[in-house]
Amino acid sequence: MTTPEAVTTAPESQGLSHRQILTIMSGLLLGMFLAALDQTIVSTAMRTIADKLNGQTAQAWVTTAYLVTSTVSTPLYGKLSDLYGRKPFYLFAIGAFLVGSVLCGQAHSIYELAGYRAIQGLGAGGLLSLAFAIIGDLVAPRERAKYQAYFTSVFAASSVLGPVLGGFFAGQDQILGIDGWRYIFYINLPLGALAFWTVQRHLTLPRHRTERRIDYLGAALLTTTVVPLLLVAEKGREWGWGSGLTLGMLAVSVVSLVAFLPREAKMGEDAILPLRVFRNKVFSVTSVVAFFVGMVMFGGLVLMPLYLQIVKQETPTRAGLQLTALMAGLMGSSLTVGRIMQRTGRYKIFPIFGTAIMFVGALLFSTLSLTTPIPQVMSYMVVMGIGLGLTMQMLVIAVQNALPPSDMGLSTSSVTFFRSMGGTLGAAVSLGVLFGSVRGNILDRAAEAHFPAAALHAIRTVSLDNTGNFSKLPAAARNVVLSGFADSMDTVFLVVAAACIPAFIGTFFIKEVPLRSQGGLAAQRSATDDGDLAMAETAVV
Repeated sequence: MTTPEAVTTAPESQGLSHRQILTIMSGLLLGMFLAALDQTIVSTAMRTIADKLNGQTAQAWVTTAYLVTSTVSTPLYGKLSDLYGRKPFYLFAIGAFLVGSVLCGQAHSIYELAGYRAIQGLGAGGLLSLAFAIIGDLVAPRERAKYQAYFTSVFAASSVLGPVLGGFFAGQDQILGIDGWRYIFYINLPLGALAFWTVQRHLTLPRHRTERRIDYLGAALLTTTVVPLLLVAEKGREWGWGSGLTLGMLAVSVVSLVAFLPREAKMGEDAILPLRVFRNKVFSVTSVVAFFVGMVMFGGLVLMPLYLQIVKQETPTRAGLQLTALMAGLMGSSLTVGRIMQRTGRYKIFPIFGTAIMFVGALLFSTLSLTTPIPQVMSYMVVMGIGLGLTMQMLVIAVQNALPPSDMGLSTSSVTFFRSMGGTLGAAVSLGVLFGSVRGNILDRAAEAHFPAAALHAIRTVSLDNTGNFSKLPAAARNVVLSGFADSMDTVFLVVAAACIPAFIGTFFIKEVPLRSQGGLAAQRSATDDGDLAMAETAVV
């Protein structure tokens, strides 16, 4: 076990050994596995859960609630951990995630589940961002690629186990007298307990407490800026884009943003999101790119399990296994890029190619139909996965490397915040477009098929809240309904492809700063840290 003395003194001269880093990483990887597994297991089973709770058209609330709270809490985790240390907040994140998991397993309506997923999101906001920040503290950016295989292995394991477990539990009516789908959340409990124990025991970092004000008002203003926008993206079609409620939500968001900016300027270094970081060109450009990458990732991928299970009528288990094609592409490209970056120290070219490949993948997805063969669908997933693997981690490393080491938590959580914000908006818009257009597309398909009036009435009144009932329709009517879903998904994927364009353009403006040879903690312990600060300043415009 690594002792506090070893951690606080060793880096002063030569940094942590490989064995010490692996000991610390064991706890981080378990926490990351908890969050990554939850994403894959829930997304695979979401169609079944929504059917069971009779809320298929409202399922966007479940995704949006989780993403909203994880998004708005991420900057808080980064700032507070910079001031008071990473470990207590990482343990809090695990605890909040587990409380949310218990409550999710007790949900009896789709809106109740959405509320409990919001609690889960409060924990999820810290699990991934703080793990990457801690590694940034300990490992130099150029050497970080060597440890990327461990993180990739976590996502690989979750991408395989999550769909299998999600499909299995979703496919069981009851297990020991409890609805099978509820175990999708209960399985987090033993894993979370193990992660909590491991982190408490093995994650030993230097204690550093800085007495500064906590920008609670800034956090509240940031929340009231972001949440109304996301609610409008989710419910604007239903409320009416020019309705008083929609305009009122937008007004709240604008007023909060106007109040947020001077508040952050007044708070200076105590701000939840210090405005000085936006003077750093790498930070500002990468944040914009991360926003659109998040839109593509969540906006597009939230539909793939629905396409496989609704349009292609695959079981949750089979759909989950088919989704591993995307993770295979992501892992393969991520590992390859890590090795190249470690040898060359170059990274800018990878997001450029990555966003271009993501654009191609989204266009390929927009051609999917009721009759597209599954192997062809999986090949498209590999393309999208390659693009994401070339892009995601490189953006985090670029920002961590560009800002001073003392801002490690801020830099990591901020890029995660903008990516999550884009993802939240992307998921809300995608599901809104899907369920907002699907009934019209179904009726268009029925008209093209020249259905008689009686059959057309049956199709017009079919419930979209429980897609399991589609199997009870006559074959011709079922094909019309499923084709209508496919048409709407194609429209969504075109929107996703459009989001790739500004991401691609933005990557050309990312200034490539030479990668540091020290981890964040070691760099902070340098006598003056002049070299590192000067390097960060080369990116400031």
